[in-house]
Amino acid sequence: MHTLIETDQLAQRVTELAAELRGVYGDAPVTVLGVMTGSLVLMADLIRQLEMPLKVGVMQARSYRAAATTSGDLTLNLDMMPQVSGQDVLVVDDIFDTGHTLENVLAAIKEQQPNSVRSLVLLSKSERHEVAIRPDFVGFHIPNEFVVGYGLDYQDLYRNLPFVAALEEHEISTHA
Repeated sequence: MHTLIETDQLAQRVTELAAELRGVYGDAPVTVLGVMTGSLVLMADLIRQLEMPLKVGVMQARSYRAAATTSGDLTLNLDMMPQVSGQDVLVVDDIFDTGHTLENVLAAIKEQQPNSVRSLVLLSKSERHEVAIRPDFVGFHIPNEFVVGYGLDYQDLYRNLPFVAALEEHEISTHA
């Protein structure tokens, strides 16, 4: 594996994203929804830097199965999500790859009739986008590599790395 984004770069960019969010929301209350499980590290770091009143919740969007590195059918679980009707909502996700996950998550949230919905992702792989939507806030644009760390995993490992790294081809098993 090789490091793509160092720990100090992540910390600096999260601080910048928090400032951008304060510029958009001001002192207005915001409901921050993390897409589990990859966004949890980012969300924890981010919300500690936001001073407006916050509601925090999570939802599960799952498209990877077992050892797969390509996405399968998307399933959403919104049971842990707070009520968002009439709220300003910020969806936090780890990575915008093809975009199908975020597109489906945003559509499901909009059905709940929030006041507004914006999205923030840590990473975006521009060459992989397959949908028309784009995140409102992006931490980093990265090349098309399989990344781990800072919440992102491979076979449920590496989430605890304090940096973002790309796995080498020989480190990725394509067998389920």
